[in-house]
Amino acid sequence: MALEITDASFEEILNSEKPLVIDFWAEWCGPCRMVGPIVDELAEEFADKVTIGKVDVDNNDEITSKYGIRNIPTILFIKNGEVVDKQVGAAQKSVLQGKIENLLK
Repeated sequence: MALEITDASFEEILNSEKPLVIDFWAEWCGPCRMVGPIVDELAEEFADKVTIGKVDVDNNDEITSKYGIRNIPTILFIKNGEVVDKQVGAAQKSVLQGKIENLLK
């Protein structure tokens, strides 16, 4: 299960040693509901290597604004505090797995 990230918990998570994958989503977003279970599966598969979390854009304006999220779902891939890759819109699990593997290189 992916970690729930909020405005309050974000800085602590960002400062973690592990790379970070953040899924920006909303309850009312159809494509987000398709990607959500994939993100949860990846969170379990990569649990020891990457922190994978979800940000509800309706309840966390600070993080959403910080990264200029305009379309959802958007998934950011962050290494050493910097965004190194991004996926906008729904994507297959294999695409997201590849991006996470690149993040670990």
